Amino acid sequence: MIPPVHYVVVEACCCTRPTNEENKPGSTTTLTFTTMESSTDVVPQNMFTCHLCSLSSPFTYYGQKPPNTRAIVLLEECFVTKDPFSPDRERFLILGSNCSLCHITVCVGTGCSLFYTKRFCMQCVNKHLDQFPPHIQAELAKKKQPSQTGVS
Repeated sequence: MIPPVHYVVVEACCCTRPTNEENKPGSTTTLTFTTMESSTDVVPQNMFTCHLCSLSSPFTYYGQKPPNTRAIVLLEECFVTKDPFSPDRERFLILGSNCSLCHITVCVGTGCSLFYTKRFCMQCVNKHLDQFPPHIQAELAKKKQPSQTGVS
């Protein structure tokens, strides 16, 4: 609770309200303020950290239905933060999730994870590559090939 505040009435009111001794110049009055909890209070932030690349960022929500969104349900439990580049309250960024096999926390960066029906860290993707569909295997093989635009 906030302590009472004392103030001195400096000027008497000259409106049609009846005056009393408490509102005369030089009288002292005590005001008591109370506070109400609001959603804008400072809340300690949780930190998201990718196990593979060490990307670290505060997150505001973990789950499938980010707050202040209308009809958005994510396909996985995600670490989400408000979009700092947008004034729109409904905008958010997905930072990452947990690997569905080994459960480590990974970011959505292409070097750290892959989403194919579920989130997989790249360590598990490489370990179980033969279990992914051929088109996913082909895409990953393209990424591994060195660039062919070098000097000849």
